[in-house]
Amino acid sequence: MQVYPNRLESTLKQQLLPCYLVFGDEPQQKLEAMSLIRQFALSKGFDERISLIADSSFQWSELVAAGQSMSLFASKQLIELELPTGKPGVEGSKALAEFSDQLHEDLMLVVHGPKIGKDVQKAKWFKSLDNIGAHILCYPLEGNALYAWLRGYCQTMGINLDAQAIQELASYCQGNMLAAKQEVEKLALLYPGASVTVEQLRKVVVDQSRYNVFQLMDAILQGNADQVVYTLLRLESEGIEANIIIWALIKEWQLLWQLRKIADDQQAIQWQKFGIWRNRQSLYQHALQRLTMADLIQIQQQLQHADLIFKQQVVARPYVKLCHLSLLFVGLPLASYGVE
Repeated sequence: MQVYPNRLESTLKQQLLPCYLVFGDEPQQKLEAMSLIRQFALSKGFDERISLIADSSFQWSELVAAGQSMSLFASKQLIELELPTGKPGVEGSKALAEFSDQLHEDLMLVVHGPKIGKDVQKAKWFKSLDNIGAHILCYPLEGNALYAWLRGYCQTMGINLDAQAIQELASYCQGNMLAAKQEVEKLALLYPGASVTVEQLRKVVVDQSRYNVFQLMDAILQGNADQVVYTLLRLESEGIEANIIIWALIKEWQLLWQLRKIADDQQAIQWQKFGIWRNRQSLYQHALQRLTMADLIQIQQQLQHADLIFKQQVVARPYVKLCHLSLLFVGLPLASYGVE
């Protein structure tokens, strides 16, 4: 079963399961999840912890041996196994599937690693362990989910931030929850038990936000012009190559073109066929409501021109051109921004 990171503590209070699968590319949530599992395991008598890393030199017999080598001074054992690639390979898949049958009330397993796809979640070894345990997927929080996490952590640390201050703090720490946690702790030290204003926040918080091209695409699909411009400024400051963004824009245009044709033919869109899962379908629906076929033809022409000059010339201010292109997806008038 899946357990969301913000529900893990309450789930652990109800029952400690034999196995947990912790995966994702958001380090703060992963650290919290691992820490909570260890804490509750220790409270239930799992006072011996063994850490294994399934790297290129790892022998899967080590996992079996670890499960059979409980210390004379420990009553229960917790084994933590890291999969650096998120996949155990053929031998590891077999070993993990078999190991699921060996887990008992005195032997517990936590498997953890980076972000994984649906292929891993459908694998036999993953299902075998998940059937007797739970999996926790830790992905970066954005929007309302990030605001809720910040409010909750501020409350835990004994300070209060109003809605404007929460949004400001989120913008400073976007994509970097470790930094967000540190900033909240800093505010709690400086203003213990207080309501922190935006002005106080700005005096002490350091901008540690991290943005990526996927967040830019989300802002484009949402039609949020301000967020598009801000994200592009951050990507430029972080030294992201312009060609990477051009490639992403072209890929997004190709997808929107296919969806537009289906919609214009008054056919139902089979979202999963295009790899668009439910949590992202509304983004594309907003974009399709905004962009006509004529808009997409115009965008195509501009993308082709930009792709050509970026490959053949040294562009003095590439991010200005990228901003113009991105705002076309938002639906702003072309002439208003001086794009030819």
